[in-house]
Amino acid sequence: MRLRSIPPSAWIGMAGIALAFVAALFAPVLAPYGEREIVGAVWEPMGPEHWLGTDNLGRDLLSRLIFGAQTTLFVALAASILSFAIGICLSFVAAVTRGIVDQGLSRLNDLMMSIPTLIFALVVLAALPQKLWILILVMAILDSTRVFRLGRAVAVDIAVMDFVEAARLRGEGTIWIIFREILPNALSPLLAEFGLRFAFAVLFLSTLSFLGLGIQPPQADWGGMVKDNSDGIIFGVPAALIPGGAIAALAVCVNIVVDWLLHRTSSLKGGRDG
Repeated sequence: MRLRSIPPSAWIGMAGIALAFVAALFAPVLAPYGEREIVGAVWEPMGPEHWLGTDNLGRDLLSRLIFGAQTTLFVALAASILSFAIGICLSFVAAVTRGIVDQGLSRLNDLMMSIPTLIFALVVLAALPQKLWILILVMAILDSTRVFRLGRAVAVDIAVMDFVEAARLRGEGTIWIIFREILPNALSPLLAEFGLRFAFAVLFLSTLSFLGLGIQPPQADWGGMVKDNSDGIIFGVPAALIPGGAIAALAVCVNIVVDWLLHRTSSLKGGRDG
């Protein structure tokens, strides 16, 4: 792949994603103040000392935004990776074995998908302890249902191809067929779906935090920052709009990159354009 073939929109998307991850990785170095440090009055305007102003408790908003990127991206990425590990393994097993195993896993997946995701998450998280690993696990299990549906659809098409049948005739086991025959040929759509599921995880986590069942204060995350500063909108204070804008910008950047990857994959399959 030549760098010149990458469109400007994809460069913008990748730059936005890279900026978010750099902020998350180097948050203690980049943040001018501590995550929980009160450094001024409530909702101070933007200025030389506080570039984005202060929040509802007098904490530096830029510092909270940077530390919030660390929490938001870590939880969303961990939940996305775990959801793909669960969804891909189960969907590929269902596609290869077929029969009662396929029917059982598919019907269970349909049952899970029939329950509204947000309502299910709110009920479960309200009943369980407020632990970070529990939050990640709940998000991953709920999202794995979408991954299962796509993974099974892709794997079923690949499982009937000649090279898979040849592997079965050679006596290869299910694990070999899944990881050496089906998975390498399903990576393109799965990688694109991973980007979409990651963006959804960021939005879903922000929603849970806004409703009080996501990341718990005083730890910073973007959805929680919107909730904490939402009252300021009444008084014309933009403190809630800044983390909201960060959530929207990251989601747009991820979608731009995913759209480019999907277009590039379809172009490679159909031949070069022009």
